[in-house]
Amino acid sequence: MSEQIIKQAYEFKTDGQPIFNCKYGSGHINQTYLLVDEFARQYVLQKINQNVFRNPQAVMENVKAITNYLQGMVDEKRKALCLIPTKAGNDWLVDEDGEYWRMYNFISDSTCLQLPETPEDFRQSGLAFGKFQLQLAAFPASSLNETIPRFHDTPNRYTNFKKALAADAHGRAKDVAKEIEFVLAREEYAGTLMSLLNAGDIPLRVTHNDTKLNNVLFDRDSRKAVCVIDLDTAMPGIAANDFGDSIRFGASTGAEDETDLDKVTFSLPMLEAYTSGFLHSCGASLTDCEKLHLRDGAKMMTLEVGLRFLTDYLDGDIYFGIKREGHNLDRCRTQFKLVAEMEKYWDKMQEIIVGSGK
Repeated sequence: MSEQIIKQAYEFKTDGQPIFNCKYGSGHINQTYLLVDEFARQYVLQKINQNVFRNPQAVMENVKAITNYLQGMVDEKRKALCLIPTKAGNDWLVDEDGEYWRMYNFISDSTCLQLPETPEDFRQSGLAFGKFQLQLAAFPASSLNETIPRFHDTPNRYTNFKKALAADAHGRAKDVAKEIEFVLAREEYAGTLMSLLNAGDIPLRVTHNDTKLNNVLFDRDSRKAVCVIDLDTAMPGIAANDFGDSIRFGASTGAEDETDLDKVTFSLPMLEAYTSGFLHSCGASLTDCEKLHLRDGAKMMTLEVGLRFLTDYLDGDIYFGIKREGHNLDRCRTQFKLVAEMEKYWDKMQEIIVGSGK
């Protein structure tokens, strides 16, 4: 084990002395390690990326509150994340350099999928994220920290976009007139969910805010969802946005940065698969108004993510990492193609969602 990792590992209350570690998982934000002790028990040790999470204290306060609550809701420990305390009795470690470390229980006999291989995989993720909503339905969402202010405030994303467009710091606006027109044509619609929340028509919920398939662990043998992971962005929000981000990610037939837009279509069977799982788990806890606007969550999240890619392109690619020239523009275009696809199937989407809720 590296000297730094073993030093931090010894600060936590493991069953035996740590003897081995290696890099673990496919995440690109936090540093994650699989740790093994002398009794062959496994743990997950993470160092929080403070370039992304500027207030790690607030992040960990949310994680502690949610994991403690969920552990009281499950019949098996492996069905929810659990923080391993430090020997000093704290729920996380702050080292001498001000770095934040945490340790989780290792979810045994589990696997992570990057993309759904079958509609059933996607349905299982819907079951998992729906269960997450159901379990936290009575949790006081307003007691959590807003770790990323105005994260899914879509009208505010438009404000940021207009600033980038007006500045046009890299002279790129002239090349994206079609994309700009697409965005501005939907500006009035972009306030739909925030208006409902502000009017009290839909409630504030505990939301995960990164409901991709790879944030669900599956049982290695049964291929059934075990638990939801990666709670760093969990905070107060709108349930339809969590639903919508899953649909944006899993119901597209193309990669997020696909350059051939003919390959990017909206899969109604995948929408049906996810929705059946999601509403089976949490439908009873959602209000009628929330259910009515689930399809808005799908369109809104796709539009918002596309808008963020376009804004970053205008700003000079300073937020999202790129691997080629125009990468963020390619990403933007796939999202806008998906929005257009959803609009084409708008009535059918609602028919599927309503049918799945019965």
